[in-house]
Amino acid sequence: MDPLFIPLPRTILDARNRTLVMGVINTTPDSFSDGGVHYERRDAVASALKMLDDGADILDIGGESTRPGSSYVDETEELRRTIPVIEEIIRSRPDAVISIDTRRKNVAETAFNAGAQIINDITGFRDDPDLVPFARDSGAALIVMHMLGTPKTMQQEIRYESFPGDLYGFFEERIAVLEGAGISPEKIILDPGVGFGKTFDQNLLLLNRVDYFMPLGKAILMGPSRKAFLGKILDEPVPGNRDTGTLAAIVAAILRGAAIVRVHDVKPAVQACKVADAVKRERISA
Repeated sequence: MDPLFIPLPRTILDARNRTLVMGVINTTPDSFSDGGVHYERRDAVASALKMLDDGADILDIGGESTRPGSSYVDETEELRRTIPVIEEIIRSRPDAVISIDTRRKNVAETAFNAGAQIINDITGFRDDPDLVPFARDSGAALIVMHMLGTPKTMQQEIRYESFPGDLYGFFEERIAVLEGAGISPEKIILDPGVGFGKTFDQNLLLLNRVDYFMPLGKAILMGPSRKAFLGKILDEPVPGNRDTGTLAAIVAAILRGAAIVRVHDVKPAVQACKVADAVKRERISA
């Protein structure tokens, strides 16, 4: 089993020879990164289609803000924000690979009926007990993220007994639970959760120690795009002005073993990935 060869319900994600790029579409009015630029359906769909044209391998559609201090929204609103966007994307691009960023089984199921194939759960599949059985039965790939607390509390009191050891233990436990519930091992992707309950120094360590998680035998996704720690390095308070810094961060992650990078600005990220992949492999990737 190769963890970089990830089967989906209707296709395969193959990160064996190159890094995959996930484009972010936040259909929320209060996204930390863009302030709600994708809140209107037509804007979200237009941006998503452009991301595909620019080389995105995956689109991650979310209807619930996860910025520090944010509160959860109700299920009806999350569905209203995300499902029509997914339906329109699939109508235009039937082969688009879509990830639904949700912690709810009902949202995931409705998104899959609309065409999604991946579930990205910031709670690490700990919130809704019905989500894992659905993921198993649907053949979904699962992105298991580490977060300390909830978005509302995650940056208030950051304490670990061991870092990044606590994250490693968290992933070991999650893998055991998910595989024990019948999830195929090759369908699990791990996200250490840069910016989700981590200090500035811990975020830097995660980017520099992606390989620390390799013994777990899973593809690693890294999402440093436009995060506050980059703003601190760059002395840049506006998230949308951190895209060049994001490129440096994803290159660092790739050189340490990241298989997938999650970004807001796809076209330059695709170029950065190509160069990083060529350097890492000492050849141009297919």
